[in-house]
Amino acid sequence: MNKSLKEKLESTFKDIQIAAIENNRMVVTAEKQSMSAILMSLKEAGFDHLSLLSAVDWIEDNCFELCFILTCYMQSDDEYLDSQRLHLILKTKIPREKSQFETITGIFPSAEPYEREIHELFGIKFEGHKRLTPLLLERDYEIPPFRKDFDTRKYVQDVFDKIPFVQDKDK
Repeated sequence: MNKSLKEKLESTFKDIQIAAIENNRMVVTAEKQSMSAILMSLKEAGFDHLSLLSAVDWIEDNCFELCFILTCYMQSDDEYLDSQRLHLILKTKIPREKSQFETITGIFPSAEPYEREIHELFGIKFEGHKRLTPLLLERDYEIPPFRKDFDTRKYVQDVFDKIPFVQDKDK
């Protein structure tokens, strides 16, 4: 783990937890209101690539967890430097009720499709996002389909049981 980065983050941001999973992975957990500042700080520290933005539904805890995976672009044509091998996983939890988070497209423009996908599949609203239009789904859902309280069986019955059964032509 990059000790200087860990120390810098811990001295700059309060209420932040940092753990190492392996030598090249660091997990940073922080409060929702600190995330934009932390993301900006990490980008300035060289973590200039948002590899992934994802969400996890912790229904039993009544919250969602947003996970941002940041890496560094290769600076040399030959190989990655040790500092560039680090994968940084930044996590925060937001409540399921009125789930909102400030868009990070101003920091990482590549977050735009991720935020649209998470909005569509989990119902999390990204405040300030200019285009939260459907990205993948063709129909509206009462409960977004990636939430754990989405009833897949009921959805299949409601949609597909109404389709008439097609019999073989020979009969």
